[in-house]
Amino acid sequence: MLKTLMISAAVSALMVSGALAQADKPADSAKFIAAQSTDQWVFSKFKGTDVLGPDNAHIGNVNDMLFDKHGKILGLIVGVGGFLGIGEKNVAIDMSAFDVVPADSGGNHTYKAPAGDANDPSNVKLKVAWTKDQLRDAPDFQYYNPPARTASTPSPTTTGSAPRPTSPATPRPQTQ
Repeated sequence: MLKTLMISAAVSALMVSGALAQADKPADSAKFIAAQSTDQWVFSKFKGTDVLGPDNAHIGNVNDMLFDKHGKILGLIVGVGGFLGIGEKNVAIDMSAFDVVPADSGGNHTYKAPAGDANDPSNVKLKVAWTKDQLRDAPDFQYYNPPARTASTPSPTTTGSAPRPTSPATPRPQTQ
């Protein structure tokens, strides 16, 4: 009887440990990406990428990315003109307007990749059909600024403190 009890306990332990091992995995592993492939870029390396015009002349750099609440990339924000960021204008350009070209394609090299990055898939430049002058005439991209709150009197919840008295209280005469 003891032998049967021990075998039953061992089999139960094996079954439970197998079930617990499977329970450690996330329910929906399709939401995770294990690694970057050669046809994907990460924005940390993409920011600052040279943007070339139709004649391979350098016309700007990628400053930012615009995407919607579903994660779809709508466009890239390119800094055009100026010198060292002074006088630069941001122009948002739809993703479909960019062609990816090898990093050794024309333009002034503002970023020199380390020698070992020749095979890095993110070592690219972007090309558009517009010249620098045409992009200077394009609408200036405006970042969203939420409207300022308008409250007639500050409340303790919005300022973090209670209202203070405007003048000290006048002492009352003592009565005897």
